[in-house]
Amino acid sequence: MGGVSPHLEDLPLRDDLRGMTPYGAPQAPLPVALNVNENTHPVPQEVADDIMDSIALALRDVNRYPDREFTDLREGFADYLGHGLTREQIWAANGSNEVLQHVLQAFAGPGRTAFGFAPTYSMYPLLARATGAEWIAGTRGADYTVDASDAAAQVADAAPDVVFLCAPNNPTGTPLGLDVIEAVYDAAPGVVVVDEAYFEFAPRDERSALTLLPGRERLVVSRTMSKAFAFAGARVGYLAADPAFVDALRLVRLPYHLSALTQAAASAALRHASTMLRMVDEIVSQRDRISATVEALGYTPHESWTNFVLFGGVADPAATWQALYDRGVLIRDVGIPQHLRVTAGTEDETTAFLDALASVGSNA
Repeated sequence: MGGVSPHLEDLPLRDDLRGMTPYGAPQAPLPVALNVNENTHPVPQEVADDIMDSIALALRDVNRYPDREFTDLREGFADYLGHGLTREQIWAANGSNEVLQHVLQAFAGPGRTAFGFAPTYSMYPLLARATGAEWIAGTRGADYTVDASDAAAQVADAAPDVVFLCAPNNPTGTPLGLDVIEAVYDAAPGVVVVDEAYFEFAPRDERSALTLLPGRERLVVSRTMSKAFAFAGARVGYLAADPAFVDALRLVRLPYHLSALTQAAASAALRHASTMLRMVDEIVSQRDRISATVEALGYTPHESWTNFVLFGGVADPAATWQALYDRGVLIRDVGIPQHLRVTAGTEDETTAFLDALASVGSNA
């Protein structure tokens, strides 16, 4: 399910799409699913009730097209992000992947290039190639960090039209300093996208790249409601940028791309931001518990400012993944040799994972 037909190559497909593989994170009905960095905590009941009431009101006018400019939602995001942002600086779409796709459609495309420091979010190259752009993979340090001067040199050499900086990084969890973002921006001839999908899980005293936006019209900061807001199924992503940049995205979006029901649900969730974000502290505590325990089991966890942990020292990742699967726990093999990645779930889910990993043994 979700793969491609063996007859695909018989169709008059675009040449640059031939041989590509679609995004394919496993979906399996296991008791403990910790493989795609979802927020596994359910939406609090009082928030769910408000969301349902808001959707019910929106249904009364569902025969009409939604607000094309999703004005109320953009106001809500501007208020949530703070930093003096206004709705004119906000854009949103059906998940942050569509937000990033809009950026690529407007600023990359055929004959242009997109760049990121590998390993990083697997959708960046897929989105780049699907929109006709060439993907260029830069390199990270052995510990997956990115040095400002080295990053700037790589970007200056590649001269890409779009740079993706995942901060903190997926799939490694690695923090990214603002000095790196500034250096890359100064070296880049084109757009620099700072993907802060996991920023809410970073230490509270850390500065967001949003603080770098003034005076940098080519800088973009993207976020998602999927993680901290437990809204993965609602598909809502957004970004902040210069108003002119937002105008550029209007040129490539589909008409009325955000449904009235999506707008109503997201706006209601934002009204309860403080309630929705309370679970972040619990997720961080489980993340840190995972890091400490996998280290005690003989593995090597990498520093993480996200809701997941990448850990190394796995002799046979495929065998360990399968052994956990057979015990009802689904995690992710992200393709990094001798590594696996696990999402921090609820306390019970985290316990189930750690118990299963302990039963597998460190030599699996």
